[in-house]
Amino acid sequence: MIILVGLGIELSPAHVMYTGPLLTAMPALAALTLGPLATLSAAAGALAVTVTSATLHRSWEDGQTYSNILGLLVVSVASITMSNAVRTRRESEFKQVRRIAVAAQEVILRPVPARLGPVRAASMYLAAEAGARIGGDLYDAVPTRYGVRMIVGDVRGKGLPAVRAAAVVLGAFREAVHYEDDLVQVMNHCAAALRREGAVADSAGPGQEGGDRKDGAEDLAESFVTALLVEVPDTHLVHVVNRGHLPPLRLHRGRAQELVPACPLPPLGLEDFITLPPAEPESYAFEPGDRLLLHTDGVNEARDADNRFFPLTEIAESVRMSCTPPEFLEELHLELIRHTGGSLGDDVAMLVVDRLGDEAEAGARAAGAPSTHRQP
Repeated sequence: MIILVGLGIELSPAHVMYTGPLLTAMPALAALTLGPLATLSAAAGALAVTVTSATLHRSWEDGQTYSNILGLLVVSVASITMSNAVRTRRESEFKQVRRIAVAAQEVILRPVPARLGPVRAASMYLAAEAGARIGGDLYDAVPTRYGVRMIVGDVRGKGLPAVRAAAVVLGAFREAVHYEDDLVQVMNHCAAALRREGAVADSAGPGQEGGDRKDGAEDLAESFVTALLVEVPDTHLVHVVNRGHLPPLRLHRGRAQELVPACPLPPLGLEDFITLPPAEPESYAFEPGDRLLLHTDGVNEARDADNRFFPLTEIAESVRMSCTPPEFLEELHLELIRHTGGSLGDDVAMLVVDRLGDEAEAGARAAGAPSTHRQP
């Protein structure tokens, strides 16, 4: 724009105005916000205006024209060099941030093993934001002496407070699943850990440890988490505790059914506002050949161009039951991308398990797979 203004001045009766310093500064101004190519373009534009002015007004005999060109060349070289150095540093910092994010994701959202006791399993996490690696969705599956225990959850909010809340809940789950025989107590440990972390964040202020993250602390203190706990024992059952989360989807002989809780419970973090009724795990049949899908609301609330929700039940039923859990999730992923046009509105976490037959489980134990029988 400034180059065009300079050109307009040189082509108008106001050409007696001295535009040399203005044009010389163009590469430096471009380097502040643009890349090396754009800076070079700005330098070329300024040079073109200078040459055009000198030709039209026959000022080549004036030594000032050569001084302007020399100054423009010096400033251009310096600006392009600076712009390239800044770009290289930013790319290095971005790569470092991505490496840290990948490491954090591997700690918070560990890959689910393909085989866990009586089930085959697979997981998938899709970030709505381009380049993002972790968010407020969480999942895990752990083999224990009580059975294979799984969690899927969704933290209210975005950003680092959501990541911190997800890490707190997952940490409590991974510890409690191994020594609590009651699935409700496992959920209570997750809720207690979230309350403790929220209390610490709420008390953080200026001058205290964590006070430089006051805004994030307040967000964490106000967070709540929808969570779903599932236990698959050696019997042909599945036990479920649901705290405000979407019900899991069970596929039996190709037909899908949502395992809706008989007594809905509030999400974790809202215990101070709602009196919790006595809770017991709800049990459902989970026979060999059945499939169970745990997911967050980024799946069923995904919308297409006509604002229609993703038909999860119909899509899940359309996928052949003979496919493996990773293949099943990949089919859902492709359908999600097709439905949304490649633009997810929210993060997506999915965890799927297939109940193996007794013979397959016995063969796995003979091969050295850990047992999930309860120990007294």
